[in-house]
Amino acid sequence: MGKMFSIDNPLDFVSENTRAFLKQKHQLFIGGKARDAVKGGRRDVVDPATGKVISNVADADRDDVDLAVRAAREAFDNGPWTRMKPNERMKILWRMAELIDKYSVELAELDVLDEGSPYAVVKNFYISLAADHFRYFAGWANKIDGTTMPVNMGGEWHVYTVREPVGVVAQILPWNVPFLMMAWKLSPALAAGCTVVVKPAEDTPLSAMRFADICREAGIPDGVVNILTGDGKVGAALVDHHGVDKVGFTGSTATGQAIVRASAGNLKRVSLELGGKSPVFIFPDADIEAAIPGAAEAVFLNSGQACTAGSRLYIHEDVYDKVIEGVAAYSEGLKLGHGLDETTNLGPIVSQKQYQRVTGLLQAGLDEGANMVVGGDAGMAGYFVKPTLLRDVTPQMRVYKEEIFGPVISAMKMSSDNIDELAREANNTTYGLSASIWTKDINRAHRLAARIRAGIIWINTHNQSDANMPWGGYKQSGWGREMGKPAMEIYTEIKSVAAYLG
Repeated sequence: MGKMFSIDNPLDFVSENTRAFLKQKHQLFIGGKARDAVKGGRRDVVDPATGKVISNVADADRDDVDLAVRAAREAFDNGPWTRMKPNERMKILWRMAELIDKYSVELAELDVLDEGSPYAVVKNFYISLAADHFRYFAGWANKIDGTTMPVNMGGEWHVYTVREPVGVVAQILPWNVPFLMMAWKLSPALAAGCTVVVKPAEDTPLSAMRFADICREAGIPDGVVNILTGDGKVGAALVDHHGVDKVGFTGSTATGQAIVRASAGNLKRVSLELGGKSPVFIFPDADIEAAIPGAAEAVFLNSGQACTAGSRLYIHEDVYDKVIEGVAAYSEGLKLGHGLDETTNLGPIVSQKQYQRVTGLLQAGLDEGANMVVGGDAGMAGYFVKPTLLRDVTPQMRVYKEEIFGPVISAMKMSSDNIDELAREANNTTYGLSASIWTKDINRAHRLAARIRAGIIWINTHNQSDANMPWGGYKQSGWGREMGKPAMEIYTEIKSVAAYLG
């Protein structure tokens, strides 16, 4: 970036294309066209590292939701997308991946300004993965097949199944990792032949609006992808709308529960990727030099704003002091700052509301008896919390039980190697999204992995993902799986066809 970064003028450090985009009048994207909200509403977009307004977008409401759903329904029922040869859909999805790569700088800069994570992480990890998801699911477009089967009915029969797109899908996105989360949801839905209405999070709408241009350039037919910016009332209207066949949601468990209740009207299909309180186990035979930064980044990646954050850290008593000292030193070595600053390791919390939640839970932990080794409120402009390590945490504390969604590690000492006891501790939560196990004993690792009720188990790593690796959780961490073949299954319906031959 050349000159030394200044927090006072972060827009001086983005590309000309991004500056020009921020100055545009961002409208809703409905039926292939940009249009104002029916009631003309607008809402500001804030840079969480400075607290300053950087752009504004249209503020949709129920009337706009109805227009978008109708456009998606028309495109599904009468448009070319569902009737297109699978190879043609595949080519368009692949083209979308190429365009994501082409515009990766702009997309990364917009997500940094919206959400706050360091630019290098966003561009080289999140945006790159987003393109990979479109490539991966492009390959599924021509591999959606059925089966034939023998039956025991009288006479001769030819019986087979086909998979068909579920229909109009409402995709309600989270504010953490905004562009990648959109790619996770859109790529399989589009590969299956669905049409979609995308509702980006109210705090992070910019990269979704830039994606509207990518859809046009890639050749997506009008109405196949529709994008509505706004607050929670937009998501609620989508969930309530009888023209929507399925809802895909990533976010809090409480909101997921509300979506399930609201979807009952027309029995929408629902998939949910919700919260987590993931355990991390470090055994004395682990590679401690790898486990220390691994356990730290299990939480500090994305400033702790990840559903799979390894926020419950169990350290064997034989290495407890060494790991605590190592994680504390690693934490103090991280530099907080604006994501566009090349020297930044850790960005801000996404909003003032979330900042208050994180600092409130942190204070609750201290009030309940946890001891802070390092961390706390950063005392900076913007919404910054230092990477924080709490020790002496007990299962009765809120920081043990509740998803903090901030850079806070709750550390506990374990004195047992008993797999049953450790599994009970791991499963002592309403969540079941992920866990990681750090050990060189592969027998122990697989035995413990088998006992933990969670959808994703990592061994000697954390927070790694691939488009072919199913992602989702047990218990209150959600319904269904994203990524891999299971993602295609949640965006399709199975139809049985039975032909009587005589």
